[in-house]
Amino acid sequence: MSGHSRFRTIAIVREIESPENPGGLEKRVAVVPSDIPTLLNTGAEVFVEEGAGLGVGFSDQEYVDAGATLQSAGNIYKDKDLIIKFKGPSLASIAAMRPGCTLLCMAHFGSFPDRARILEEHKINVIAMEEIVEAPKVETDQSIIARTAMATALQPFLHNNTIGGLNVRVVQWSQRTLAAIRRAGNRDPRSLKVIQKDTSVEHLDESGPSSLYFYDGEDGIGAEMLAHLQNSGAHLFDLSAYEQTSGAMAVESWRESHPPLPFGLRRIQCLHQTGQAGARYGLELLKQNKPDLDKKNAKAVILGYGNVAQGAMRELSDQGVREIIVLGQTHTKSGRIEYWLNNVDLIVNGADQPVHLRGRNYLVTNEHLQTHIPDGSVVIDLVGGSPTNRSPIEPVLSCTFLTEPHFVQSGVTISALWGWPMLGMMRETAITYSGQIVDVIAKKEMLIDGLDALAPGVRRALVCGPHSA
Repeated sequence: MSGHSRFRTIAIVREIESPENPGGLEKRVAVVPSDIPTLLNTGAEVFVEEGAGLGVGFSDQEYVDAGATLQSAGNIYKDKDLIIKFKGPSLASIAAMRPGCTLLCMAHFGSFPDRARILEEHKINVIAMEEIVEAPKVETDQSIIARTAMATALQPFLHNNTIGGLNVRVVQWSQRTLAAIRRAGNRDPRSLKVIQKDTSVEHLDESGPSSLYFYDGEDGIGAEMLAHLQNSGAHLFDLSAYEQTSGAMAVESWRESHPPLPFGLRRIQCLHQTGQAGARYGLELLKQNKPDLDKKNAKAVILGYGNVAQGAMRELSDQGVREIIVLGQTHTKSGRIEYWLNNVDLIVNGADQPVHLRGRNYLVTNEHLQTHIPDGSVVIDLVGGSPTNRSPIEPVLSCTFLTEPHFVQSGVTISALWGWPMLGMMRETAITYSGQIVDVIAKKEMLIDGLDALAPGVRRALVCGPHSA
């Protein structure tokens, strides 16, 4: 790259109707007023489109007070070096952008190839927010402790080659058990479930030597449950006790033997909130479809155990769902997933697939809807897709939108909303996104320095360009 200087003018534009925002119902703003001074401190001029923050409760005056200059929709795109918005641009707005400028947004080139072609033709540099990642990957001490604790708990079963017959139960979802759930999922036990810490003995589906109960003593566990499991011969593992005796040593050993990966998680994301919002909506739909079903007794299945899926686990746990079945890669294979889909009430998909499998491999098929999933059940697809970038849920031909958030096929209600946090979490996620965006621009990655100086985690997100002015 050459000839791309530091960004001197920044535009924060209003969200309007676009291919992924029918009806203009996405109203979040990419940068909130409190983050404007950080951008100004780089020496750049910051322009904000009139009304950009109104949809999530930020007035034009707040932006003026923060030091930004207001501009009309007709002027906001003109002669700007860096244009920031949340969703991808409308087709009409592309023509208003200066060739060689840089657009920072959720670009989703795979889902909107026609728009990608137009941006290329107009020589717009595009940095896809969803593609920016940590560089290097960040591992917290707490995550390492939880991961190594579960690895220690599973080691005897892996050594004896009995992991395939082991039923793992994580007692209570929490930020401290999150990484442990993830580690258990990718070790392929016979089953993995997250249960409530106050689950009564009669509702425990597994006990005895073929079961492992992983719990956090700091969070508590029912005395009756603990006594029953001890008497049954079940294997018990206390995360809190492990942390006290082995935590510091585990962190030191891990960091010595695991140099940071060059790339890590997404830098600009609300994946956890996506999972929360999707699961919350799923329970609402389930209540409408099955009014006599007590949600705590619902058979809930989550596909995957990544960031999005963890948000769904948290929501279902917070809402009192007694038992959450977590399925990993091997559990979702054809011939095996059917066992878990029988009589299911709620399926939440948080499992993404590599590009080469999209449109070829489906985890939940149209046939499953007809033969295994009961009428009135709900499927929430947190991954979504489009005709050119298909979801692992076969009935989902394209994402749904707030204009029509769900549809019914074979008696099953399905939703694959584009922008789950728009369901009641717009303002709080706008604030979260804004902080992450400004951090990438003016703090850690210093995107403000221009395309010639892109940090490694940002360089891979330049999906269109570089084009010179």
